[in-house]
Amino acid sequence: MRTGRLAAAAVSLGLSLAEAWPAEQKEPGEPIEIGSRLELFVDDFLVESMDELELRLHSPRSAGKIVVFDRPWEGTTSVYHTVFKDGDGYRLYYRGSSSPDYADKAQLSPGEELVPDHESVTCLLESRDGIEWTRPSLGLVEFQGSTDNNIVWKGMASCCFAPFKDDNPDAPPGERYKALGNAGPGWPNHVLKAFVSADGKRWRLASEEAAISDGKFDSLNVPFWDPVRRRYAAVYRDSDGVRSVKYATSKDFLHWTPGTWADYGGTPREHLYTNGTHPYFRAPHILIALPKRFVPWRTYHSTMPTAGVSEAVFMSSRDGIHWDRRFMEAFIRPGRDPRNWVHRTNMPSAGVVATADDEMSLYVSRHYTFPSAHLERMVLRTDGFVSIHAGHEGGEWVSRPLVFAGGNLVLNFATSAAGSIRLELQDTEGRPLPGFALEESPLIWGDEIEHTVRWERSHGQAASDQPLKRIAGKPVRLRFVMKDADLYSLRFR
Repeated sequence: MRTGRLAAAAVSLGLSLAEAWPAEQKEPGEPIEIGSRLELFVDDFLVESMDELELRLHSPRSAGKIVVFDRPWEGTTSVYHTVFKDGDGYRLYYRGSSSPDYADKAQLSPGEELVPDHESVTCLLESRDGIEWTRPSLGLVEFQGSTDNNIVWKGMASCCFAPFKDDNPDAPPGERYKALGNAGPGWPNHVLKAFVSADGKRWRLASEEAAISDGKFDSLNVPFWDPVRRRYAAVYRDSDGVRSVKYATSKDFLHWTPGTWADYGGTPREHLYTNGTHPYFRAPHILIALPKRFVPWRTYHSTMPTAGVSEAVFMSSRDGIHWDRRFMEAFIRPGRDPRNWVHRTNMPSAGVVATADDEMSLYVSRHYTFPSAHLERMVLRTDGFVSIHAGHEGGEWVSRPLVFAGGNLVLNFATSAAGSIRLELQDTEGRPLPGFALEESPLIWGDEIEHTVRWERSHGQAASDQPLKRIAGKPVRLRFVMKDADLYSLRFR
């Protein structure tokens, strides 16, 4: 990352360079202060050298449908969903919508009926565990003469309404939930307006003035509270001929900096229809995005009234502006179901949540424009987006200099029955530290989400419950030697 390029981005956001470029992101050769935070291997930020290993993207597996959009206020085009953990439960917001004109009627099965066209509404699902979901009967918004529904908002901005739970400790009690929604007189004159709520169910417009106006906004535009930089952030849709995103920040959620275009490095430009950005819940200094990649020049059915096919991809960022797009392959493919080859289906949720100690879930729209339109839960191991992967022949990698806090190293890893991981702690010149040379490393094998590395002896001392405590706060390098293994994350504790 070039300092000059980042300085220009900082100016555009109204930030100092220190604010835009966190202290850990130093010039090459300077130690990275990671403290005791979790570090994912979604990029090579920690890696100085790698030999015979690779960063490998892992796709989620299906865990089944959670809801079919068959209610009168839902229908064939019910998408744009946002999910987050809220206290002891989970919330999932989505657009209730039906547009029969977009349906491929030639592909309908006998007896299938389309929900009639209606205005868009914003709906809420609730869950105790993120696995089983219900539609609460809220009694808040009338639809076709009844309030027996799960609608939380109808009218302006209900097409693409993106809520989140505001963890800003200074947020007023009446604004503990916030949202951005695209509003205005109509395309292409949409703007984003700010909404607030005390309970996430009863919403009100925060200001008549536009919050953000420098975009095209015709999909879900994602806001969130950034706990690392202590400000609100938004990743939102714009287009310069190719669908892309901008990043803006705010101190009060009403007044926003001008947006800065996403920088994808030297990777090919692609249409990113949605972005699905969120701070990763175990490492909020890293932004995870699950964009829906749109391929407009392909059409699966010759009878489709609208062209294009879609799938999900993966990217990450440490500042919201510079995105790592090394994984150009699909994160979630359409698969063998022909109804998932429709133009705007396979849209991932904005948000990933923990649904077990070793599992996290995301939610993907399927069968867009069909009466069978539904939301599917998909799962990955905790931290399991990407790993440093070693094949059978093995290899090794060495970290940049790190400064950590704590007395133990905790790994999220998996090996084969014959695979293994060994590690060495070095000084900044690459010399092994006494007691932590490679030949003194424990042989690590198995499959664990949180494995605490145990050294039998450390510099002539008996085994310790905190073997690394005496070198905490000093710059060190990590050397990992791996065989038939995957390393997903690490942290010092």
